[in-house]
Formats: sequence, structure tokens, C-alpha cells
Amino acid sequence: MEFTARKIAEALHGTVDGNPEVIISKLAKIEEGEPGTMTFLANPHYTPFIYTTKASIVVVNQDFIAAQPITATLIRVENAYEAFVTLLEIFNAMQAAKKGISELAFIHASAVTGKDVYIGEFVYIGENVVVGDRAKIYPHVYLGDHVTVGEETILFPGVKVYHQCVIGKECTLHAGVVIGADGFGFAPQQEEEYRKVIQAGNVVIEDHVEIGANTTIDRATLGSTLIHSGVKLDNLIQIAHNVEIGENTVIAAQTGVAGSTKIGKNCMIAGQVGIVGHLTLADHVKIGAQSGIEKNIPDDGAMFLGSPAIDVGIARKNIIHLRHLDELVKRVNHLEKLLKKEQPE
Repeated sequence: MEFTARKIAEALHGTVDGNPEVIISKLAKIEEGEPGTMTFLANPHYTPFIYTTKASIVVVNQDFIAAQPITATLIRVENAYEAFVTLLEIFNAMQAAKKGISELAFIHASAVTGKDVYIGEFVYIGENVVVGDRAKIYPHVYLGDHVTVGEETILFPGVKVYHQCVIGKECTLHAGVVIGADGFGFAPQQEEEYRKVIQAGNVVIEDHVEIGANTTIDRATLGSTLIHSGVKLDNLIQIAHNVEIGENTVIAAQTGVAGSTKIGKNCMIAGQVGIVGHLTLADHVKIGAQSGIEKNIPDDGAMFLGSPAIDVGIARKNIIHLRHLDELVKRVNHLEKLLKKEQPE
């Protein structure tokens, strides 16, 4: 794919400063730019690179003033960072513009596929599956019986969606995601044995959800594990059965959420957080990395840190104290020695 500076400026509603017919075919960092690439300058910290970059086009803010000669063609826009994000979206959409159904895919006769879908090699689509318009199902994806995949949703290679699960519109599931595996339910029996509790529910993922590689979301024992609209999950996250995650909540990698916990809307949960089961977290809650949540967080907008997690203000003070713990121990030992010397024999 090749584009001229003129065409790019039109797409970004910008103006060209230099050669409007210069051609680029890919994007690059400003410090790594090569001929035929395009980059951007938004952070003043990177300004020196605009004078040395070999990139053919640089997107800059409208008010940028060069202090030295620049070899690249400039495209001036109101906000260079936002413009470059737009370009990334355009490039990504063009690269992902796949259509057609591979002859090497298996699609059950009862399944329904929408218009302009892409279904790659070695995809398995089971009975009564519904795949919406313009959805993209990459190679080696498994869709169990009675699964629904919404319009313009993308399932990257190796995604597995178990029976009866529902995925909404414009979702993205990255490689290795597993939706609807059994929840961890086992009833203790005599002689230290366990009896498996059948997981008869499903997983419902609403619209505009993105799920990172190798994340797993377990099906409910009864009812549904619910991931509401706009949720963003990082790689390597475990969501247990009957969990509910509210709209636009974001969760970073290696976090685990135990069964039947309900997380509110617009929460931010950092990496390696552990949340025990049957809790309720309010809306707009923020949880710091490696925290352990063992009780409800009822206050909207609360911030917690530590394991067990406590209010972030107290946690930060405790961290400061811990940094001086060795010094405090020495002082206490010194004081004890002085007291022993002052005590009469």
C-alpha cells in the first residue's frame, strides 16, 4: 500500500509543507525513520530527531517552527498525536480488510454467516452458530454449537469459544483467548475427593470489548459470566465463573478475578491483582499493581493498593515507612541497650 503526502493530508485535514507527491508505504518511529516511511512529532522531547530522521513524511502540529533545515515533507495538522492515531487506525483497517471463506474451513450446514465475512483455514464452526456481517474469523478458531459472533468482530488465530457463548459487535479477541471453558467448581466429598459441579451457564460479551492474548473467561455455573460493553482486558487474565465486569473497565495483565465477583463501571485494575470471590467493587475504583482484594469496595472512586489492599494514601505512607524499617530496628535496639544500662542491678 502506497500513499502520497497529498492524499494523507486530505485524510487528516492538514496541509503539505514540501513535496505533495512524495510516496510512503509504512509507518515508523521518528528516530528510526527510513525513506518511504512516515512518522510524527508530538512530544517536544523528540524534536531533535526531526532534523536527522530519514523518514519521507513527518506529521507535525500546525504551529511547529523549524530551527534547522528539514529534508522530510511535513504535514501540518491541529494535533499531530491524534492525527497519527487516526493514521494507525486507517492502516490497521486496510491490513485487516480480508474477505472470503476458505475451502479448508468447516462450517456446519445449520450455521449462518453474514455478508463480507472472512473465515480462514481450519476454522471450525459448529451447529446453529451465527456470524455477523463483516466479522473476521482467523485460522484455527473454534466456535462451538449455538455460539453468536456479532458484526465486525475479529477473532484472531487460535481463539476458542465454547458452546452457547455470545460475543457482541466490534469486539476483538486476540490469539489464544478461551471463552466459556468450565468454571472451577468442585464439591468436597468423603475421603478427600471432589465431585465436579456441572457448569451449565455461558459467557456473554457485549459490544466493543477487546480481550488480550491467552486470557480466559469461564462459563457460569448457572446464568452468565458477563463482560459489559467497552471492557478492555489485557493478556493472561483469568476471569472466573459468574463474574460481572462493568462497562469500560480496564484490567491489566496477569490479574485473576475469582467467581461471582462483580466489578463496577469505569474501573482501572493494574497488573497481577488478585480479587477473591463473591465481592462487589463500586464504579470508578482504581487498584494498584500486585494488590490483593479480599473485601468489598463500596465507595465510588476509591483507590486501593497493597496485599491485603488498603486505601492508597495509607498504603503509600506504609511503603515509605518500610523503606526505613532497618534504620528503625537499629534505633530500637540502640534504645533497648541504653535502657538496660540505666536499670539498677
